[in-house]
Amino acid sequence: MANYRTSRSGGGGGGGGPMLGGFGFTVRLLASAITVAICFFFALSFFFTSHSHSPHFQTKFGFSTGSYGIGSARRSVLALKSDPLKPRLDQIRKQADDHRSLVLAYASYARKLKLENSKLVRVFADLSRNYSDLINKPSYRALFEIDSLSIDESVLRQFEKEVKERIKATRQMISEAKESFDNQLKIQKLKDTIFAVNEQLTKAKKQGAFSSLIAAKSIPKSLHCLAMRLMEERIAHPDKYTDEGKPIPPEFADPKLYHYAIFSDNVLAASVVVNSATKNAKEPWKHVFHVVTDKMNLGAMQVMFKLKDYNGAHIEVKAVEDYKFLNSSYVPVLKQLESANLQKFYFENTLENATKDTTNMKFRNPKYLSILNHLRFYLPEMYPTLHRVLFLDDDIVVQKDLTGLWKIDMDGKVNGAVETCFGSFHRYAQYMNFSHPLIKQKFNPKACAWAYGMNFFDLDAWRREKCTEEYHYWQNLNENRTLWKLGTLPPGLITFYSTTKPLDKSWHVLGLGYNPSISMDEIRNAAVVHFNGNMKPWLDIAMNQFKPLWTKYVDYDLDFVQACNFGI
Repeated sequence: MANYRTSRSGGGGGGGGPMLGGFGFTVRLLASAITVAICFFFALSFFFTSHSHSPHFQTKFGFSTGSYGIGSARRSVLALKSDPLKPRLDQIRKQADDHRSLVLAYASYARKLKLENSKLVRVFADLSRNYSDLINKPSYRALFEIDSLSIDESVLRQFEKEVKERIKATRQMISEAKESFDNQLKIQKLKDTIFAVNEQLTKAKKQGAFSSLIAAKSIPKSLHCLAMRLMEERIAHPDKYTDEGKPIPPEFADPKLYHYAIFSDNVLAASVVVNSATKNAKEPWKHVFHVVTDKMNLGAMQVMFKLKDYNGAHIEVKAVEDYKFLNSSYVPVLKQLESANLQKFYFENTLENATKDTTNMKFRNPKYLSILNHLRFYLPEMYPTLHRVLFLDDDIVVQKDLTGLWKIDMDGKVNGAVETCFGSFHRYAQYMNFSHPLIKQKFNPKACAWAYGMNFFDLDAWRREKCTEEYHYWQNLNENRTLWKLGTLPPGLITFYSTTKPLDKSWHVLGLGYNPSISMDEIRNAAVVHFNGNMKPWLDIAMNQFKPLWTKYVDYDLDFVQACNFGI
């Protein structure tokens, strides 16, 4: 029994031995195969690396060095034995390529801009070519050879130096030319330039407006000379020119004659108005001119209008002071002149403050407080016996006989005037403050404005409508200048609102003192031309194309005029 167990046990052991031996043999065989494969792989990699330059090898074995598998293997092997300077070389090469691409892009865009940037095209093309030439230099070509196992550091340093020099030149060129290509930068720079120019333009306009105002309101030397010489003549021969003690000519109060009112302190301008009116009148002896000036110019005016006959016309010369009813207790403007605030508004105005408010600068002229400007609102009281009177400014020229105005049916209206509105311009809204409730309630902002300069007044209708009282009412309300800016046109528009009869535009052509585009046909057909604006005909700043219309009526043959060098 024991022997039997022993034999089973031995038989079992004998049966397992061959199985385990076969498995071990298989493992050993597999390990040997893997070892041989690895050795073969490394040998083959080394062989390809050593003979990659040999076309014969590639042909013989049927492999291409560009194939993916072998190329990857070669790069892996090379990576293990590459030069430590290789990353530095790659970085330098990449910088060179990037800047070369950049200049090529700028060159391409410069070509689209055509002739404007033709020079830049050449510059960028040269920069791109410099990079290519540098990389292709024989001395640097070895740096980029694939089989190069070591890099000469001195050659690399020289290559890096030259690349950096070209990069510096490229960046400088791009920086200088960038605004020619960067649209956003160009737009911003253009905006900045426009803003700066607008600032300069605004400043220049303000200074120009102020200088123009000074030029327009200053008295020319020749005009001052004339007034002084005439006054000298008046003092030297008082009896020859005075009207004191003499009876008043009946023509001055005769309502059957043609009466004109001229209020001025400009001796030469007033004489031109009278001279032009009498020369173009059919019956000048039937015309009466009422000239009113201030006390300072009274003597000069008296002499001027006694030096010649004026074709038989009747001329009355008086001073404002001769009308005793014109005092501060009756006239609102004279009362307001005593106001400290109003005096400060006019007479303490500096250049700096004036140029800040060019829109209202012209209204800061003290002439608007002159009673001579406001006499037009007192015509019925100044000439109580007259029925009709023609008011003329001193900057007009009469070109035709004006007696036709006395034949116009006024339809019960007070003021005959030429309207100046067209489109939205010269409407009441431009002259008055319609944000004020009184103005808004009383007047239509779209009502058409008319012009002062030549106005035909029906004094009987004036008295009936009580226009002077209406003027006083509104002038008193405007003491603080909240209803309108100062001047005589806004209160005139208010006073004669709905009592103005429009006249044909050929009676009165305006704008010769500021508008150079008025046609000569329109001027030739006009009965009266008006040099309203800053470019008065007696100033050097007058427009040359219109100035002869005025100078033709200046009495250059008078000794006093010649002595003051007018027209030179």
